[in-house]
Amino acid sequence: QVHLVESGGGWVQAGGSLRLSCAASGRTCSRYAMGWFRPAPGKEREVVAAISGGGSITYYTDSVKGRFTISRDNGKNTVYLQMNSLKPEDTAVYYCATTYASSWTKSSPEYGYWGQGTQVTVAS
Repeated sequence: QVHLVESGGGWVQAGGSLRLSCAASGRTCSRYAMGWFRPAPGKEREVVAAISGGGSITYYTDSVKGRFTISRDNGKNTVYLQMNSLKPEDTAVYYCATTYASSWTKSSPEYGYWGQGTQVTVAS
């Protein structure tokens, strides 16, 4: 059974930084893409950033490009989201997820295993 646990959320003023972590267990995570998601208007969740199983491919939604960086340490079965220059509109619950079987995808329906979420609040 795949289990994901997020940490690192919190409160920060606009312009500040946070680093989210997601520890995975239950399978060899290096074979599978992982991503960070948050709720979005008109969608259940949008992909904020995603990374391939080997870490060579990354994706960012336009609103976070240049500010957020996704990375992974497969030796620790952990994926990170470094968030810099945070804005109030980044306020959300951030969810970590991994795919059922794909080594790379940014398609949300293929992400079948989810963490419980961690709250990020950015004050103006």
